[in-house]
Amino acid sequence: MATERKGTFKVKYLQEIERNMQAKWEAEKAYEVEASFLKERPDEKFFANFPYPYMNGRLHLGHTFSLSKCEFATRYNRLLGKKVLFPFGFHGTGMPIKACADKLAREMDLYGYPPKFPEEIKIVEEKIDDITLKDKSKGKKSKAVAKTGPGKYQWQIMQSLGLKDEEIKKFINAEYWLDYFPALAMQDLKSIGLHVDWRRTFITTDANPFYDSFVRWQFNHLKSRNKIKYGKRYSIYSPKDGQPCMDHDRSSGEGVGPQEYTLIKMKVLYPQKVLHFEKIMNFCDKPVYLVAATLKPETMYGQTNCWIHPDLMYIAYHLACGDIYISTYRAARNISYQGLFKKEGEIDVIKQITGKDLLGLELEAPLTLNKVIYALPMLTIKENKGTGIVTSVPSDSPDDYAALMDLKKKQPFREKYGIADNMVLSYNPIPIIEVPELGNLIAVTLYDQLKIQSQNDTVKLEKAKEIAYLKGFYDGVLLVGPLKGKKIRDVRKQIQKELIDNDKAVIYYEPEKGVISRSNDECVVALCDQWYLDYGEENWKAKTHIALENVNTFHDEVRNNFLVCLDWLHEYACSRTYGLGTKLPWDEKWLIESLSDSTIYMAYYTIAHFLQGETFKADKPNKFGIKASDMTLEVWDYIFFKDAKLPKTNIDKTILDRMRNEFQYWYPVDLRTSGKDLIQNHLTYFLYNHTAIWPDQPELWPQGIRANGHLLLNSAKMSKSEGNFLTLAEAVEKFSADGMRLCLADSGDSIEDANFNENTADAGILRLYNFIEWVKDILNMDYHFHHNTLQDFYDKVFESEINLKIQETGENYSKMLFKEALRTGFFEFQTAKDKYLQLSPTINLDLIKKFIKIQIILLSPICPHVCEYIWRDLLKEDSSILNAKWPAVGEIDEILIKSCEYLMDAARIFRLLLKNYVTSKNSKTKSNSIEKPTQGIIWVAKTYPPWQSIVLTTMREMYTKNGNTLPDNKVLSATLADKPELKKYMKRVMPFVQLMKDKIKTVGLSALNLTLDFNELDVLENNKEYLQKTLGLNNITIKYTDEAPEKTKEECCPGTPYMTFSTELTTPIYIINPQSCSNLLELSMKISTVTATDIISYIVEQNKHIQDSASIMLYRYNDPILGPRIKPVAKNILKDKIKIPRDAVFNINTATKVVEVNITGKTYPIGEYLIYIDESLEK
Repeated sequence: MATERKGTFKVKYLQEIERNMQAKWEAEKAYEVEASFLKERPDEKFFANFPYPYMNGRLHLGHTFSLSKCEFATRYNRLLGKKVLFPFGFHGTGMPIKACADKLAREMDLYGYPPKFPEEIKIVEEKIDDITLKDKSKGKKSKAVAKTGPGKYQWQIMQSLGLKDEEIKKFINAEYWLDYFPALAMQDLKSIGLHVDWRRTFITTDANPFYDSFVRWQFNHLKSRNKIKYGKRYSIYSPKDGQPCMDHDRSSGEGVGPQEYTLIKMKVLYPQKVLHFEKIMNFCDKPVYLVAATLKPETMYGQTNCWIHPDLMYIAYHLACGDIYISTYRAARNISYQGLFKKEGEIDVIKQITGKDLLGLELEAPLTLNKVIYALPMLTIKENKGTGIVTSVPSDSPDDYAALMDLKKKQPFREKYGIADNMVLSYNPIPIIEVPELGNLIAVTLYDQLKIQSQNDTVKLEKAKEIAYLKGFYDGVLLVGPLKGKKIRDVRKQIQKELIDNDKAVIYYEPEKGVISRSNDECVVALCDQWYLDYGEENWKAKTHIALENVNTFHDEVRNNFLVCLDWLHEYACSRTYGLGTKLPWDEKWLIESLSDSTIYMAYYTIAHFLQGETFKADKPNKFGIKASDMTLEVWDYIFFKDAKLPKTNIDKTILDRMRNEFQYWYPVDLRTSGKDLIQNHLTYFLYNHTAIWPDQPELWPQGIRANGHLLLNSAKMSKSEGNFLTLAEAVEKFSADGMRLCLADSGDSIEDANFNENTADAGILRLYNFIEWVKDILNMDYHFHHNTLQDFYDKVFESEINLKIQETGENYSKMLFKEALRTGFFEFQTAKDKYLQLSPTINLDLIKKFIKIQIILLSPICPHVCEYIWRDLLKEDSSILNAKWPAVGEIDEILIKSCEYLMDAARIFRLLLKNYVTSKNSKTKSNSIEKPTQGIIWVAKTYPPWQSIVLTTMREMYTKNGNTLPDNKVLSATLADKPELKKYMKRVMPFVQLMKDKIKTVGLSALNLTLDFNELDVLENNKEYLQKTLGLNNITIKYTDEAPEKTKEECCPGTPYMTFSTELTTPIYIINPQSCSNLLELSMKISTVTATDIISYIVEQNKHIQDSASIMLYRYNDPILGPRIKPVAKNILKDKIKIPRDAVFNINTATKVVEVNITGKTYPIGEYLIYIDESLEK
């Protein structure tokens, strides 16, 4: 659910920056781009696009997530020095807009204006029993239909969008939708700074005469190349009306389409043994089948029986092939219009049969491991879905398992229907599909986990069914048959084809839900004459396979999904008689449907700015004086085909050549981003049509397709009805553009569902705000250089980490891994800076400015507004960050980086050891005061103990022998147990093995090295000051474990130092500054044994005004008793004070407990006070 916010100051602060930066980009026409007249290299340009969204509502966060991939990639490629083009159009083709407009008109006719609806309407929506995966070959339904439940009027839906009655009335005209929503979409997209050349935008349908002409050109070529044919296609059909029943012809069932099933043929083995089959005996030479409709043909391997409702009425009837089917009359009526009967719509009924007369039939079912299965009773079968006969796969269907268990447990129930024990008791679930975490009997697992008791636990069974179906499809792996080892989603269509080819099944369609025509006829699915694209035709498919080979899909799973789709995709109807769109050029009673006019429109983008006149519909003249009538087939050919001749036309040849050059420069499409659900239709059609239009120019075929999963909001599916939904405009208002963009990038990189977490978005807002304020602070400060060895170490580490993050972030952007790019290019980049500031006593201003500049370049594809603001307004760069170049990768000293990582890990270990020491020490005393140690010894191991060296060597050998991966712990343990040298250490061996395996995950195989790449002791010695500071110790000594007790040696190994602590006597001293108006603090410090340099470091740390520690000098009183009591002389503040050299050592006299200082072998008492002077203030 959406979360509540506290303050909005930082959001408004970012939004003000965003408005200002967008105004600058707009004024400078920063996103407008023209093709060069010479393309020297194919990779000098980058052409990206996103499927144009359907214009029946506002854009939402899900749209934005998918298009953000395109946006980030476009900006990154511009930083690489490429010319980039990201155009954006809007889709109006199809039925939903027209259907909604007509519905509004009907509601006005019925209920007046403004409509006065009945107070309460009861519309019972037919529930779909089967949990189905969405038919990916269909276009998206209207949001108005998809987002609301039954019983809601279209007028009310429009009101829910914030529209008033007088505005809603305008939507009765379908054309008005094409004016209203595209303008809002453009406004919303501009508000996020989308890098789009808006001169090239347009709306589809014949409302835009230029795009209409372009689509007609495309379809003329498809038909002339025999890619479009005329024939039978499955459609919702009214037998009474004798024609397809489109949305506007329906009184109920709007938006419902045909649902495909596999009709499984279960052969009745001995029909003659059953008396009530006497009429069928006349046809005993013909096979008799019980037919069951299934969505999951791959599960037929696990059939144990089939289900019949005892009280339903069934019929036996002839098919044209001579087979006899048994099903409900309703199913037979659908089948009769699908080319399986001798005469369409006429059912040759042999006999009516009640369900109870079919119980106990012996059946031969395809694929199952059981030679014989039986027809058994199930009381929950519905007559209005499927055939009334249901296959039973209790291994994978919770409903089937629950019903089978009921039959097994309830002998009276079996006896009631004459079911013998042998028909049930010996049949058990068969493992056929392995589902991670749920095993190979998923239905049994869910039955037990959810504590399902019987078939009557409908709520639990519904939940189990949903989990089983979706998990089984997406994650399940087949365990049986010739395709075993493959994922279910990859084999479903192949198994269906195998069943059909072997005459064990047929394709069957029925409406997804009930559809009633205006003539009050229950509609069926029929094969109707239509124009269709001949996808799947062997030559065309082969060429499209070649096209796919050259596409970068970024994920292997996406490529596999394409391959599966190419294997099963067949003819697709490209024409409709209702809706909006372009008319078929040769048969204008048909409209080209929405998934067919949207396959090569990327080519239109390349020249749209010549034609559109910077309007959606091209309803204003363009500056070149080109009219739609000028765009003849020959003109389009000349623009898009390299060998086409110059046409006779009114268009100036110079303009024609410019348009031709635009296409030749920008094509092919380098990147198309989309939700993964479009792989099954739009994206595959995209490939098919490019190979059809440019068959001999593979260099023009698509180069990259990046698919992503759906977007969850706060880990839940976006839902308006549940209040878990954000439009794009709402998201920008709530999180700012860059705050939202950052969270979108962080939401996920895989093709699984991503998650937009509002808490993450809020955290991102804070990060961006704090970064801006930090940059301001840095630029207002003055830092000095230091060139001592210690400072060089931190500078070099930081610079190496900067270079490493540039490299990693560039690789992540190139792979379109934007969550990873955000991690390396912002989160870890900031961490490197924070670590540098934490470790380094003073900072290098040049290095920090370099960091800032590189940081905003790395982050600018994701958060362009904030980065533009820092670049221009704070760093005062002359031009936009859009014109910056991706930073070159400098030297990366990996050893130095490892040394620093080692230091940070060691400090973390030491802090934990210190905490444990203090807790243990103080638990043994009754005192309320907490005693902290003052001294520490760090122990460093030169080598591993012999037993650990053997383990590491063995692990490395096994890694190599096992194909560069470690075997499981069971194998490792057995191998190591055979080594006699390890016998006495076996209790410690496997914990050490696991520690090393975890280390391999973070640092790689180098975790098994016997020595480190750097000197541990040197790293610790060079950073002793930092360690003393972070641990709050007065002194640290670093030693090799050669001198350590045996117990300490056991705690230590190369790369993992150990630390012991002790407490020395301490006493406080006061450190004062007598300089007038210096703003320097009087300090107190507990000391034991420290150097003058340690005290000076403490002074610098406490005084932020001190710029250079070299200017700080320590003094002691000549008389430590009287000196502090004498009022200092203003003109001679150092009178009676003696300078202390930096190598002087302070300690406490254990006898007198007085602080003393040792200078060149002589000891002087200090008393309670020291003086410090900042000499830079005296200049």
